[in-house]
Amino acid sequence: MVFSSLLFLFLYLPVVLVIYYVTPRRFRNLFLFLANLVFYGWGEPVYVTLMIFSTVVDYTCGRFISKYRHHDDRKAKRFLVASVVINLSLLGFFKYAGFITDTLNLLPFLNIPSLTVPLPIGISFYTFQTMSYSIDVYRGDAPMQKNIISFGTYVSLFPQLIAGPIVRYKDVAYQLDHRRETLDSFTRGVCLFCVGLGKKVLIANQMGALWDAVRATDDAGWLGSWVGIIAYTFQIYFDFSGYSDMACGLGNMLGFEFLKNFNYPYISKSITEFWRRWHISLGTWFREYVYIPLGGNRKGVARQMLNLLIVWFLTGFWHGADFNFIFWGLYFGLLLILEKFVLKRLLDKAPAALAHLYAMFFVVLGWVLFYFSDLHEMGAFFVSLFRFGGTVISADAGALALSYLPMLIAALIASTPLLTKLYKQMEDHRMVLIGKTVFCIAVLVLCTASLVNQSYNPFLYFRF
Repeated sequence: MVFSSLLFLFLYLPVVLVIYYVTPRRFRNLFLFLANLVFYGWGEPVYVTLMIFSTVVDYTCGRFISKYRHHDDRKAKRFLVASVVINLSLLGFFKYAGFITDTLNLLPFLNIPSLTVPLPIGISFYTFQTMSYSIDVYRGDAPMQKNIISFGTYVSLFPQLIAGPIVRYKDVAYQLDHRRETLDSFTRGVCLFCVGLGKKVLIANQMGALWDAVRATDDAGWLGSWVGIIAYTFQIYFDFSGYSDMACGLGNMLGFEFLKNFNYPYISKSITEFWRRWHISLGTWFREYVYIPLGGNRKGVARQMLNLLIVWFLTGFWHGADFNFIFWGLYFGLLLILEKFVLKRLLDKAPAALAHLYAMFFVVLGWVLFYFSDLHEMGAFFVSLFRFGGTVISADAGALALSYLPMLIAALIASTPLLTKLYKQMEDHRMVLIGKTVFCIAVLVLCTASLVNQSYNPFLYFRF
C-alpha cells in the first residue's frame, strides 16, 4: 500500500484516523502498532514476521544494553554487536544475496546458483531505525524503551515505514509515550500531506512520464537527452520529497514531529550544500553512526578521505544492490573530497549563478548513474548528452518538450523556496486559512482525478 493510492487515501487513512482518535490514549500505541502491521503486510503478509522478529531482537538487545551499560561495558557491547550483526545480516540476505552471488559468478571458475529473494519493501529504512535504537541506548543518547508495544510502534510506524525519512530513536523517544495530539498539529499535518501528495502525483508522475517518453524515442538528440534527464531530476526530487512531506504530515496528524528531510536541494551552490539539503535523515544517519565512529576528520587528511569514501560507498550501496549505485555513491564521495580540499576557495569566490550551475551540472550527471543499472545503456546515454555534432533535438523529443513545457516550468519554480517565501509573507493575513483550505481541497480533487484517470503511478522505493 502506498500513500498515493485511492485505497490509502479513501479507506485506510480515514479508518485509521477515526479509530485512533476514539481510542483511549493509553491504547493508542497498541492500535497504531496493529494498524502499522496491516499497512505493511497488505501486499506481502509474510514479511510482517520479519519486522516482528527485528522488533523483538532489538527490543531485547536494548534491555540488556541498558542493564549492563554502566557496570559491564563488555557485555553491553556484545549485545550492541549482536543487534547490529543481526540487522545487517537480514538486510544483507534479503537485499544483497542475489547481487553477491551474481558478482562472484563473474569469476570464470565459479558457478554458484543465483539466489533470488524478494525484497521486503522498506527494509533499508526500518533496519537503520532499529540499529539507531541499539546504538543510542548504548551511547546513553536515549533511554531504553520498556514497553515492547511502544517500541514496535516506533519500528513499524506507517507514515515513514516504506519511504522514510529515517527517524532516529532518540528523536522520537519521548514522543512515543508522551505525545499530545492537537488541532493545530492535525491541520498542519493535513496541509503538509496535501503538499507532498501534489508533489508526487501532479509533478513527479508527469516528469516521470516525460522521462519515459524521451527514452522511448529512437534518437532524441543531445538537447532532447538533456530534457529527459532534467525531467528525471525533477521526478526523483518531487517523488522523494513528496513522500517525505506526506510522512511528516501523517506524523503530525498522529501527534509526532519528524525532522525535515529535504530543504530545496536544487538551489545549492556546491555538492557539499546539496547533500546538506538532500535526504537529510540519511546523511545524518551515516554521519553519526558511520563517519564519526570511523574517526571523521580527527585522524588526518588521508584518513578523512578514506572515511568519506567508505561512507559514500555505503550510501550508494544502501540505495540498491547494483554496481551503478556503488558508482553513484563513489562519484559523489570523490566530488565532495575534491570540493573540500581543492575547490572550496574557488566556489566561495565564484559568482552565485556560476556556482549553482556547476553544482546542478554534476548533480544531474549523477542521476544518470543512479538511474541506469545497465552499464551499456548508461554509457550510451552519457554519449548522447554530449554528442553536440549530431541531432540537436528530434521531432518527437521536441514535441514532447513543448507539450510538457508548462509542467517543467512549474517543477522548476516548485523546486525553489519562492512559493514558501510568498506564503510566509502572507501567513498572518486573515484570508490565509481559507486559502489553505481551498488549496488542500483542490490538490486532493486534482490528485484523485489523476489517480483515477491514469495508471502511471510508479513507486520508486521498491529497491530500498
